[in-house]
Amino acid sequence: MKPGFHRFTSLSTLIALLVVIIPTYAHTNSMTHLSSENSGHQSLLLQVTTDTPTNTPAPSSTSLPSGSAIRPQIGVQSYRTKPAEVQYGQDFTLIVKLRNEGQAHAYNVQVSFTSSSFLPLKNGGVNIVGDLVANNSVSLDQTMTASTYVYGIVSVDMNLSYNDANGVAYTEKFTLNLQATGGGGGSYATSTPTGVKSSQLVITSYAASIDPLQPGEQFNLAMTVQNAGNARAQRVTMIVGGGSSGTSGGTPQPGGVSGGSGEFTNFAPVGASNVQTLGDLGAGESVQAKQDLIVNVSTNPGAYPMKVTFSYLNDKGEVINDEQVITLLVYSLPTVDVSFYRPPDPFFVGQPGPLPIQVVNLGKRLSVLGTMKITSANGTIENGTSLVGSLDAGGYFTLDAMITPEQSGKMNLDITIDYTDDFNQARTITRKLEIEVMEGFIEPTPDPSLGGGGGGEGAPVQTEESTLQKVWRFVLGLFGLDSAPPSNGNPGVSPGIEEPAPVVPKPGTGKG
Repeated sequence: MKPGFHRFTSLSTLIALLVVIIPTYAHTNSMTHLSSENSGHQSLLLQVTTDTPTNTPAPSSTSLPSGSAIRPQIGVQSYRTKPAEVQYGQDFTLIVKLRNEGQAHAYNVQVSFTSSSFLPLKNGGVNIVGDLVANNSVSLDQTMTASTYVYGIVSVDMNLSYNDANGVAYTEKFTLNLQATGGGGGSYATSTPTGVKSSQLVITSYAASIDPLQPGEQFNLAMTVQNAGNARAQRVTMIVGGGSSGTSGGTPQPGGVSGGSGEFTNFAPVGASNVQTLGDLGAGESVQAKQDLIVNVSTNPGAYPMKVTFSYLNDKGEVINDEQVITLLVYSLPTVDVSFYRPPDPFFVGQPGPLPIQVVNLGKRLSVLGTMKITSANGTIENGTSLVGSLDAGGYFTLDAMITPEQSGKMNLDITIDYTDDFNQARTITRKLEIEVMEGFIEPTPDPSLGGGGGGEGAPVQTEESTLQKVWRFVLGLFGLDSAPPSNGNPGVSPGIEEPAPVVPKPGTGKG
């Protein structure tokens, strides 16, 4: 066949197909317009056929804007509550106005509300909005109630989901802040009904008679017990260490009070048991309770909780056990002795003297000591500061200091040792030692105005020996007498004094 015939046949076939398709297409569009549930593709066709006459050819795919450039965009235009302020136990309505700020329609719009303080009512917190045309707004109401006591600004999360004409899904999340004013009024119930009466015993304060507590020490524990409830507590029993009462309905049972199951590893009662009767305690009243305890010698330093149980009857005769916990601190402070490790030498005013000082650890554990310092108000001390360090049980540390007293009599030495306790608190050990100071020896100064260079009780002055004294000593030597020079300037016997002459026996006459 000729080419022109083929073109004529193809044109005839195209016209026949249009005659069949166009009525069907118009009927489909009319049915789509009447139907409330349509697909995204059908909605798009409805939008095109509405704006374009039926005799106009359908636009090509290149004439439609892409989904990335034009899309629906829904935001919160405004929101408020009715009433304006939310109260506990009161229903309120959250009114939110949404607006489509995008350039395309939003389909299947759905909103849900969630909050930890507010509970949604009636619809479970889910709202079906439907479709939202571009540049249009819609309002929705959500009824809620405050489930807990709220005050100040409380947040509500609003989750929004929708899709566009092409079926692309979008999700948004908004945080709505609501103003709350606390508890409600009127006929709404509160969490603490005023008609309920109950007793509650609490320990408002406590103190030990010894501070700090150390292993092996006995002390008295004083506690202030107060009824913080609004009803009277009857037949109150205090159980130190923990326990319970077996009384039921006001009728005592065998072994009515159980106080032997408590914890007594570190603290144990002395002088009386750990169970005491405090009597009745009215609402708001207080009572002083005391318990004698001892710290176990094997207790290590630390903070130890102690359980105290108060067992009593309420106004209905029911047994109530209120348990309290207090904490006691146990220290292990060093026990040292500061003394002289030998008897000190005599001390004189103005003359330096040694101080043989030693520190001995008398405790049963190792002790770490800091700086030891020796001071005195009536003297000057040299080498009086030193670091002690760690001392084993029974160990010692010595320090040889020097002191120069400034006055006689009894003199005190102040000794301080710094250290850190088991709870990293700075502490100081103070001790006092006493020494006796005597007056110093002073050499007398001779008075030159006195004869002999001062004379008196002072040392004699040496004088030069004369010629006559030297001759006299020579004569004494001839007779066998002491002719030594005089000591300490003593001139001896003056030669001017006449001495008796020795008697010389005469020779015999030879006569009979």
